[in-house]
Amino acid sequence: MEKFENVSGVAAPMPLINIDTDMIIPKQFLKTIKRSGLGVNLFDEMRYDDKGNEISDFVLNQTAYRDAEIIVAGDNFGCGSSREHAPWALKDFGIKVIISTSFADIFYNNSFKNGILPVVLPKEAVDVLMEDAQKGSNARITVDLENQTVSATDGTEFKFEVDPFKKECLMDGLDDIGLTMQKVKAIDTFETEYGKNMPWV
Repeated sequence: MEKFENVSGVAAPMPLINIDTDMIIPKQFLKTIKRSGLGVNLFDEMRYDDKGNEISDFVLNQTAYRDAEIIVAGDNFGCGSSREHAPWALKDFGIKVIISTSFADIFYNNSFKNGILPVVLPKEAVDVLMEDAQKGSNARITVDLENQTVSATDGTEFKFEVDPFKKECLMDGLDDIGLTMQKVKAIDTFETEYGKNMPWV
């Protein structure tokens, strides 16, 4: 997993509440176990019509937001079934940060494990950032994980809380496998000693 670096870029406004994982990546795309290639199907049923043509008024199909790295969303983002493909699709599209007043717990935790920072802010702050995001490519929101701040285009700054361990993992680029590999010497030592003491196993 790549180390998380500060993000300063265009934010896509998605003021819908209860954006669930089936909206993020519909069930027909869950057959793959690869983390790449799902970005094209992100929000598939909202982005494309029945013939596969882009729906022009969907935010990620608009020129200003095609390269968005941040989503500013309504309440309860990532609810629904606990599919890890949802953060995979967001990450593959290029989304690095999602800002909302609340997230579903499983999606929230899966996001950290897949290199995405979910930022929880009060409604008043999200409203300011949503309005900023609606200005299109003329607006750039900055997210500083080290200092735990989100800044609007005009410099208005909001502090956010994040679990120290999750923060460290994101900044160091450590997913579950990476965390395990940090202990590889201890694991090897244990296996060697275990084999000596219990050779019949």
